[in-house]
Amino acid sequence: MELIEPILKFLHIVGAGVLLGTGVGIAFFMVLAHHDGRPVVVAAVARIVVIADFVFTATAVVLQPITGLGLALHEGFPLTTPWIMTSILLYAITGAFWIPVVFMQMRMRDLASAAACSGGELPAEYHRLYRRWFGCGFPAFAAVLAIFWLMITKPS
Repeated sequence: MELIEPILKFLHIVGAGVLLGTGVGIAFFMVLAHHDGRPVVVAAVARIVVIADFVFTATAVVLQPITGLGLALHEGFPLTTPWIMTSILLYAITGAFWIPVVFMQMRMRDLASAAACSGGELPAEYHRLYRRWFGCGFPAFAAVLAIFWLMITKPS
């Protein structure tokens, strides 16, 4: 019995779940911390969020194209298949929003940590970054959901 296809499919599905789940989880906890408003809470949550993005999201980001390419080749789908090309485009769009978000999260973490250490409030720069971070989430999340739809339906 050939195990390549089920292994690739398993890794690809788990990776997609990690991308979606980590993204939703990070957004949920960052939004709650922000609405709490205490710099010490925002700093602690942002510290964990940055770690989660590097450990989970970044790992899945690297493995998804590898497992996706492997599956496409193994199942005989040309990479020029419209749903695959659309998925790749959506993946690039997701990355275009995710990469800046990682840097925003690191800066928000640092700003919140400094405010917590000084006993001050979250600065205006933090609030500006949060609004941009929040706005970047919508197109990235929509693109990931669209990729899931394409993977499931494989429209012709």
